[in-house]
Amino acid sequence: MAALGAEPLRLQLAPAAAPQPSLLALSSGPSLPPNRGLERALEEAAGSGTLSLSGRKLKEFPRTAANYDLTDTVHADLSKNRLMDVPHEVVHLVSLETLNLYHNCIRSIPDGVISLQSLTALNISRNQLSVLPACVCGLPLRVLNASNNKLNALPESIGQLSSLMELDVSCNEITALPRHIGRLRALRELNVRRNLICVLPEDLADLPLVKFDFSCNKVSTIPVCYRKMSRLQSLQLENNPLQSPPAQICIKGKVHIFKYLSLEACRGDKMPDALYLHDQKPHPRFRDDWTPAADGLSV
Repeated sequence: MAALGAEPLRLQLAPAAAPQPSLLALSSGPSLPPNRGLERALEEAAGSGTLSLSGRKLKEFPRTAANYDLTDTVHADLSKNRLMDVPHEVVHLVSLETLNLYHNCIRSIPDGVISLQSLTALNISRNQLSVLPACVCGLPLRVLNASNNKLNALPESIGQLSSLMELDVSCNEITALPRHIGRLRALRELNVRRNLICVLPEDLADLPLVKFDFSCNKVSTIPVCYRKMSRLQSLQLENNPLQSPPAQICIKGKVHIFKYLSLEACRGDKMPDALYLHDQKPHPRFRDDWTPAADGLSV
């Protein structure tokens, strides 16, 4: 028995044994912190020129990006995030050639994008855009995808995109195509599917289109001048209230459609002459009672 006044007995517990790592942890190596994958993407972008930040639930551009030199970034993929605006950090990546902003919540494009004078491909599809600003038309774009937005019109300045080869504005609320779309002399593919277009501009006939999709609109007439689209390989026109050509012609395909348009053009060329002759008095020499003497001619 311990003597009175002696220090009380202190029980010291042995430290708990450290948990053993699971077989899964051993086989997969050390796990990265939640933001380590993001940091690695920024590191790789600084070295490769390709910034891949797709599907990371980002609401803004990573603040830690300021720790990396991204000035030489050529390709940027920010698709499938939650961005409300085009990040101003992206606008400063003046070496960008391709920019993918697909499937975000972007409502507007800042005027500052005009600084991206190396940008040749822009994907702004599946966002919340109601206006395509004129500044986009000041870029050297070859591919522009603005499908699945809320656009009700395209700017007249669209004609400034002289290098544009592919334009996709499908699944919007566009009611008419601008007149200056006929200035897109390099355009090969045009997709205006699922809009509210009633009239197709005749100026499209002069473009070197290879693919043209105007299905699911309100078009009733295909201009006869479209028969000149000699390079056209794919024509999608279903789900329109077409009357000219009629449905029984359209279902037969492009060759029959163009044949119909050519016949309509011939009829149109002949009709003015017929109307003109009908309204004019016949020349005396074509009357049944004409004689040389009637014109003062000697026999």
